[in-house]
Amino acid sequence: MMPHPIRRWASAIAAIALAVMTLAGVSSSASAEDAFQAWLQSMWPEAEKLGVSRATFEAATRGLTPDLSLPDLVIPGRPEAPPRGQAEFVQTPAEYLRESTLTNLAAHGRQLLDKHRATLLRIERDLGVPPQVVLAIWGRETAFGTYKLPHSAIRVLATQGFYGRRKDFFRNEFLLALKMLQDGVNPADMRSSWGGALGLTQFLPSEFYKQAVDFDGDGRRDIWHSVPDALASAAKQLQDKGWQPGKTWAYEVRVPKGVDCTIANPDYTLTLREWLERGYVPARNRQIAAADLDEKASLLMPAGVYGPAFLILKNYYVIKDYNFSDLYVLFVGNVSDRIAGGGPFEKPWDKVVQMRTKQLEEMQQRLATLGLYRDKIDGKAGMRTRLALGAYQKANNLRLDCWPTADVLALEVGDRRRGRAQQEVGEVVREDAVELLGHRAVERAHARLD
Repeated sequence: MMPHPIRRWASAIAAIALAVMTLAGVSSSASAEDAFQAWLQSMWPEAEKLGVSRATFEAATRGLTPDLSLPDLVIPGRPEAPPRGQAEFVQTPAEYLRESTLTNLAAHGRQLLDKHRATLLRIERDLGVPPQVVLAIWGRETAFGTYKLPHSAIRVLATQGFYGRRKDFFRNEFLLALKMLQDGVNPADMRSSWGGALGLTQFLPSEFYKQAVDFDGDGRRDIWHSVPDALASAAKQLQDKGWQPGKTWAYEVRVPKGVDCTIANPDYTLTLREWLERGYVPARNRQIAAADLDEKASLLMPAGVYGPAFLILKNYYVIKDYNFSDLYVLFVGNVSDRIAGGGPFEKPWDKVVQMRTKQLEEMQQRLATLGLYRDKIDGKAGMRTRLALGAYQKANNLRLDCWPTADVLALEVGDRRRGRAQQEVGEVVREDAVELLGHRAVERAHARLD
């Protein structure tokens, strides 16, 4: 039977449309690639000013293509995805602070303390940072060097400099990465995280030039292969950020019954002595150092009422400046305490659900509309979000727990949406799940240390 004329015309039109879309896609892809290559070449004058030779520049950029699988990119023609959070922000405290991981790292850290004791004591003498702290950072960042960084730093930084949300920041890091090559860093060592950080203790190129240290005296700042250089460099960065020698970072405490979690605010400070007088008791009956009693501290409840509480001191914020996450600080701080002879958190982390990035953004926007939240809309259950949520709970006579849930979000936006909000909890969405891959790889490296 002969095909119906209308069907023949429809098939022809569909074929033409497909061909046009394919050609448009190819043209768009070619145009984007041309734009990226033009951007790369536009970097040459500034690279030259930094002392980069044309030969080094050409070797680094020849055949370079963007890595569009990286997070936090804004790609023309693609719907803009919400920013993908780091593992510190897309996992619950219990997931991020796994007991097995902390135990393994601390045990290996104690072995490394014995192995590198002379170097570590010299670092503490010269830079003021104790051995257990720099060891804990090394353990967290690269599982003591057993985790191999998966990306080309040059490709990552070029991609983020052209497509990223923080173009100016990464553009500068890209130029400094070129300078590192010019200054003799082996191209094979230029492996990084998705954010462009390199070496055993994860330094951005700008941090390398500011704080990398030649501690073994061989004339090179080698944060890739020299343990003395890498650990002294991490200590130098902490020193520059204001590390207080002889002081601890935090004390886990038992809080009074019915504690108001909205006072877990960095702006609300008392001396440790005053906190003790108000009924806060050090966990495991730990003795507070006499030198710390008159230090100002604030309360931290990272899971609201569903986990341990801490009185945090100035060194807490120094570690947080190394990686801006409360869970990161708790991870490093607890591992460092264990290396020095301490133990696990006294209070266990209750099982809580981490809301989706999209849901948290919606909650932040609602709280901002109510005048309770004044920070950036980032979809992260950080300290300011938890405090704003607690203020909302107090104002509406809700259970005060300072932990974001779909139930509270449903109350904020209207009961008619409760079912949908609850259904969304627990979904593993791509933008969050992809971000965990790198963290899971580090965790596997942590586990292999056992």
